[in-house]
Amino acid sequence: MSLSVDLNSDMGEGFGAYRMGDDEAMLSIVSSANIACGMHAGDPDIMASTFAIAKAKGVAVGAHPGFPDLWGFGRRNIPFSAGEIERLVAYQIGAAQALSTYAGHPITHVKAHGALGNLTQQDESVAQAVNNAIKAVDPKLVCLTIALGHQERLAREMGLECRSEIFADRAYTDEGFLVHRSKPGAVIHDADAAAARVVRMVKNGAIETITGRVIVTPVDSICVHSDTPSAVDIARTIRAALEADGIAIANFLR
Repeated sequence: MSLSVDLNSDMGEGFGAYRMGDDEAMLSIVSSANIACGMHAGDPDIMASTFAIAKAKGVAVGAHPGFPDLWGFGRRNIPFSAGEIERLVAYQIGAAQALSTYAGHPITHVKAHGALGNLTQQDESVAQAVNNAIKAVDPKLVCLTIALGHQERLAREMGLECRSEIFADRAYTDEGFLVHRSKPGAVIHDADAAAARVVRMVKNGAIETITGRVIVTPVDSICVHSDTPSAVDIARTIRAALEADGIAIANFLR
């Protein structure tokens, strides 16, 4: 049986006249896309346009809910209650469902963004809140979760379909968490280094930490962030390296 893996990217993360990343170029490389829903970034026009481009390129789409933090791009922890998080996520899933249906390309998954996503890995109450929102709005949606986190375990316990994600361009701590962006080496900018590391992680079914430790985990999807200057080059290099090693790129629902 041939090996395949999903390659995803977070996009639609501009706002109004402002743009973040080259979404059209990324949509020619990835197999799934996580579209910002208007809280940390994104607006109705950007959402509809990104969903339409993804449809034209055959890329599966999902909602990418985050904290309401345009100023901090959703990367700051905001102390909402669990109930408030549930409603914020439900609201954003609904927006993504509406605009993706409007574009003729309905969403199939949900992936939490930034600080909210990191908390779903490390904080059980936040993970539960996000899963509760998904289950309440549409339990058929797949949870795309950070590997080795609370959300992944809780989603399976709740009967939700779940896929485990690793990051191509982010370093991991020895606990399996993402190295904080303020730390040296947290973001990987070298395309060849990122590609070689991804191939190893997919073939070994494990993440590699910043000290070289290997932690076994399912690897269903690989994220390449679209907001770094070298994002398109990294994504293209990773895809080429995986395919050269006999690993096909395919959305995780296929």
